[in-house]
Parts: sequence; structure tokens; C-alpha cells
Amino acid sequence: MIHYQVVDTYEELCRLGADLIATQIKNKPNAVLGLATGSSPVGIYQNLIALYQAGKLDFSKITSVNLDEYVGLSADHPQSYRYFMQKNLFDHVNIDPAKTFVPNGLATDVDAECSAYDRRIETLGGIDLQLLGIGLDGHIGFNEPGDRFIEETHPVLLHPSTIQANARFFESIEEVPRSAITMGIGSIMRARKILLIANGPAKKEIIEKAVSGPVTPLVQASILQQHPDVTVIYSKL
Repeated sequence: MIHYQVVDTYEELCRLGADLIATQIKNKPNAVLGLATGSSPVGIYQNLIALYQAGKLDFSKITSVNLDEYVGLSADHPQSYRYFMQKNLFDHVNIDPAKTFVPNGLATDVDAECSAYDRRIETLGGIDLQLLGIGLDGHIGFNEPGDRFIEETHPVLLHPSTIQANARFFESIEEVPRSAITMGIGSIMRARKILLIANGPAKKEIIEKAVSGPVTPLVQASILQQHPDVTVIYSKL
């Protein structure tokens, strides 16, 4: 079941999203949070940091698992998702570094890394709340449009539109990695709660397809219609 909320501004989206995550942390201080990268979640993380700095939130018992990571980038590469999480959240709150998990983009055996990531999520007891953004083509994580929903964590060749969209974070489009490791649809759908966020007019059409269009692997986010507890927040600006 999807609870769909439209707000006017990105700031309002971030406040509402952070409040939902903060409520999860307060209700279950040792929660497992599924986290996302990209431009959309940054404001949510800023709000969570502010709550922590105000003494209103405690991350000390929280565990995090990230959706994805580029293949070929080290954890200290400025465009790796591990680096993004450190810069935008982990370095500013009291989360235990040993309890923050991101796929290893430098794994020599990518398939083994994917299997190990799934086992880790299972060992943790699954994800309590999963934060998601959405691509212009409807991808969640790096689960790109295709002919099926892939259950398990897996390597993926990035769609040209995704490479183009992410080029703004690199010096040139040639520097954008062509592949990534992504959490599969199975782990996402097994999360007990899901928060999907999107902002700006460019995302309006794809959000509406995800929320109320046919469930199809051509729009990977549409599978969320089959989840029992999804909140979607879309901001017009």
C-alpha cells in the first residue's frame, strides 16, 4: 500500500522524510536503516544531522546498509557512495562505523561480494526502513529497466541515461563508472517500511507511473505498489 504525499518544496520533503526516519530510530533505537545516495537524500541527511546535534536523535545502536556502489571506485574516492555517506551523514553523527555497510566496489569477486551482502542483510534481520530515490527511468538502487525484477544483490551495467544523469558528479562523462553493485528488488521489498522520495518537475511523470501505473520491470519502482507499507513524498520544486 502506497501513501502518496505531494508537497510544494524540497525543504518540506526533507523535513517530512527526516521526521519519518527519526520516528523509526526513536521507536527502535537498534533499527537497520537502508540508505540511499544521490542528490535527493542530501537534505534529509542534513535534517537528521541537525536533530542529532540538537540532542534529539541517537545513532549509537543503528546499523545501516546502503543500496549500491560503483564498481571500480575505492571507499575514499570522492565519487564513491561510501565517501558520499561519510561526508553527508556518518561523519556527523554517532553511528558506529563498524555498523555501516556499503558494497565493496573493489571486490575481486563481484558475485561473491553480492552474495555476501545478501547474507549480511539476512543476518541483521532485514531492513526496518529503506530510503529510496528514483531515476528518471524508474530505477531504484541501480535496478535498471529490464525484462524482470532481479531478487538478489547483483552487478549491473548502467543504462546510458543513468550514466548521463550521474555525469554531473564527475569531471567528465568518461569518468563515470559503467557498472555497479546494487541491492536487489527482493531485499528492498522485504524492508518493513519504505520511503521513496523525488523532487522537481522532471520526476513528476515517473513518480506517477511508479505509484499508479502498471507493475512492470520496465519501471522497476512500480513493484513498490505490492509492498504493504510505502510512503512516497514528491516535491513540486
